[in-house]
Amino acid sequence: MISNNLNTKTADLKSYGSGSYLASDVTVLLDIVDKDAVADVPVSQKEALIQSGQRHYSDMLTLEDAPTAMHERLYHQALEQGTNRTATDIANLAHTLQGTFEQTVNTENPLVLVSLVRAGLPIGVLLQRALADTDSRHALPSIHYGISIIRDRGLDSVALALILKTHPNSPIVFVDGWTGKGAIYQELSRSLEVFRNPSHSNFANIFHQGKGVIPLLTLADPAGVAWLAASEEDWLIPSGLLNSTVSGLISRSLYTEPQSGLHRSVFYDNLVASDHSLAFIDRIDAARRVLTNSLQCLSLYKQPRYQTADLIDTLAADYAIDNRNRIKPTIAEATRAILRRDPERILLATADHPDTILLRHLCAQRDIAISVLGDKILPYQAITLIKQRTKDS
Repeated sequence: MISNNLNTKTADLKSYGSGSYLASDVTVLLDIVDKDAVADVPVSQKEALIQSGQRHYSDMLTLEDAPTAMHERLYHQALEQGTNRTATDIANLAHTLQGTFEQTVNTENPLVLVSLVRAGLPIGVLLQRALADTDSRHALPSIHYGISIIRDRGLDSVALALILKTHPNSPIVFVDGWTGKGAIYQELSRSLEVFRNPSHSNFANIFHQGKGVIPLLTLADPAGVAWLAASEEDWLIPSGLLNSTVSGLISRSLYTEPQSGLHRSVFYDNLVASDHSLAFIDRIDAARRVLTNSLQCLSLYKQPRYQTADLIDTLAADYAIDNRNRIKPTIAEATRAILRRDPERILLATADHPDTILLRHLCAQRDIAISVLGDKILPYQAITLIKQRTKDS
């Protein structure tokens, strides 16, 4: 479990924990608080508070329950279906990182992978294992951390400062699971603005790919904003179907003012029996180790393409949505929104795509409307629209 009550200004980074991952997989820079000390806010109440502006989503938490039996079956189905693709994508990402950094990093100054909690954690752990595999063609000295990023409030500056102090001569690559609209990319870009001046002592840690290039890596990048991604497709990433039970049993992060320390999180020790975090990593990593196909060097992008921005604008106009945060595109984000938020309807590209079985099952359970829009929403296969709420509804 992650250590509690550490002095974030003086603590050795090795003092922090790794959730339910191995210590060699990741160091998670979060202040873990007891879940009994966190207000468990019902979804409908939370939605009204968020949309009315009374509370920010990162000030509240709806505590997670264990996935249902149906949810578990669909996760295992997705894992069976997606193991080889995930393993291949991780191998290609690791190969590209190795080719990019082999001349500039070493054991004293390793590549620093910084996963964005939570969706980035499983991908970052898989990359760390791939880069640490000395029997592979893509071994590279690296170290892996997980830190919080919160929409509207930014990257955890205390956590990033700890990393920069510990690795003053290492390049940093930020890792996320996928992109939806590109909102997290924009949040990351704003948070890193302070480093953009070439005279900044940490400029080279962040902007090693050129001034203005945000080094964001994702497994899937439908929004077209990542510096490096395995694909731009919206597909059923297995780790996207679960929440804490595939992300080290760590909750979504809660905001803390920088002067008070790290962003906070809850460790779900009550969900240990349902945890797939290590099993997921072990399965994908084992599949990667036996791949026989040739590795690909993936494209690197200097600037975001924002290839779905017009689509998001059209959907906002069609459904009279003023707040774009109510639009949750990609299979993974649409699924998570149905589990954590209060949906109005789901938009699908096709009525019976195998990757949206869980979404359709959840809609049937909760009597949520589905609209099949065909090519209109591609490259997304699914989009959740969050219900408009006020403090009185």
